[in-house]
Formats: sequence, C-alpha cells, structure tokens
Amino acid sequence: MPAISTADIPKLLWPGLNAVWGRDYTAQPTEYTDLFDIKTSDMAYEEDVEEPGCGLAPIKTQGAAVTYTSTSQQTVTRYTHVAYGLGFIITHEEMMDNLYSKRGVSRTESLARSMRLTKETVAANVYNRGQTSGYTFGDGAVMSSTAHPTLTGNQSNRLTTAADFSEASLEDLCIQIMGARDSVGNIIKLMPKKLIVPKELFFEVERVLKSTLQSGTPNNDTNALRSSGIIPTVAVNHFLTDTDAFFIRTDAPHGMKLFDREKAEFAQDGEFDTSNLKFKAYQRFSCGMSDFRSIYTNGFGA
Repeated sequence: MPAISTADIPKLLWPGLNAVWGRDYTAQPTEYTDLFDIKTSDMAYEEDVEEPGCGLAPIKTQGAAVTYTSTSQQTVTRYTHVAYGLGFIITHEEMMDNLYSKRGVSRTESLARSMRLTKETVAANVYNRGQTSGYTFGDGAVMSSTAHPTLTGNQSNRLTTAADFSEASLEDLCIQIMGARDSVGNIIKLMPKKLIVPKELFFEVERVLKSTLQSGTPNNDTNALRSSGIIPTVAVNHFLTDTDAFFIRTDAPHGMKLFDREKAEFAQDGEFDTSNLKFKAYQRFSCGMSDFRSIYTNGFGA
C-alpha cells in the first residue's frame, strides 16, 4: 500500500479548512453483544463438547436390579480464532507540512471504527448465513435447520413453514421453544430470552409487542405476548441483511458464543529509511454456535 502523501489530501496544506469528514461518525453502542455471549480465550481455539444426560427412569420391579445407562461424546464445536488487521502509512512530509496535524493524526480513530464495524459484520454474518449451505456447525447442520441430528432423531430450531413476522408467527416460535427436548428426548422447559430483528421490522415489533389488544385485528382479545412478558427484551441489529428474518435467543446455557482472543490493539512505528510513520490495528476473535437450541428462527420469511 502506498503511503499517504501531501498530494493525496492537498487541502490539509492550506489555511481556512473547517472540517475533514467522511470517516468519523458518532460511535454507537455495540450490537454483537446482543447476538452472542461474550467469552475470553487464551488458546488458539476453544471447543465445546456435548455429553447427553440420562433419559427417563424405567419402572424397577420388586427384587429386580436397577437399569443402568451410559453416555458418549456427541456434538463437538470448535471456535478457531481469526485475526483481522488494517493500517496506513503517512509520509514524513505529510505529517510535517499538514497544518491540521490533529485532524491528520485522528485517522487512527478511523482504524478504531473499522475494527468495531468489522467485528459487528463478522458477528452478524453468523446469523445472515443461518440457512446458507456450507456454513455448518458442530452437528453438521446450518444454524437454522429442521434437521439438527440428536440421539432420538432430528430436531428443528425454525418454523416448519417459513413465515413473515407477525403476532401468530412469533407465538408459534415461542411454543416451539417451550417444547424443546434434549438429545435423549427429555423436555427441558426452554424459554425465550431475547428477540433479535433487522431495522426493517422495528416498527412492526413495536406494534405487535406493545399493543394492549391483539395487533392489527378488530378483536377485543388480550395481546398474550405483551401480557405474559414472554419476550423479555428486543434488540435491533443494523447488520442483519434479510429484512424478513427474526431470531429468538433462548436461555439454553451453551449456545451462541463469541470468544475474544485478542481485543483490538493499536500501534505505530517509524521507518528508519523513509521517516514515514506506520499506524496499524489488530484483533483476533471467533464466534459461532454450540447448542442449536440457543437460537430459533422464523425460517427467514415466507
């Protein structure tokens, strides 16, 4: 990459400049923290291993021995950390002759923004690719699938028939969550924890969840979603790309995880031969899914 020189932004060499704009925008709260449980790591990778529990106990007749069961390793999910880096070079002359050196040096703020947006994009893409062939997890299935393999047969974490966001589809998905079973077929009393939607569904979600009565109908029935409080929180993610998709994170303990191996770091150094200055940013992390029961979807819309 060529160094940024006096010829690249000549206006920085002239008096009367009011502002340099186009790269620095107000930093917004992070959104990837709504998509994943945030963990730290000091290894090259992290692994989650599924060990199923016991099934239901059979009847023990008088004088007979109890029935014994066993267990075995099932789904293994590996989180391999990926490094991301970006930098720029400024010539010695550009640094010395720039009349607005503070604005010039503030390019490092743009690197910080790049690191934030990179992490947001990578994290959201786990959801965006939730039904894309090839983007599979430890059980060999994509994130949103009707065929997650278990010891008692395939299980689903999406609506059987894809449906757009509505009061009815949201209720159907909540019912499916509450009926979830573990790998040996036990009911686990799973519950919704957070609804995640793209910006395009923001207003519809407001209408559906906050109406006292059923939304969009002349019925005088209670809005059960609102009165029950079954959806504790709602998060809008600006990096979701499917305008029809919505997701519900559940209280499954080991599900959507993001491991920070090395948080964003910034450094600068000079080149002896050229007197140029180098600025760089670097981070390393991984994100994915261990237990498919931690995330349910609408099948990305009708």
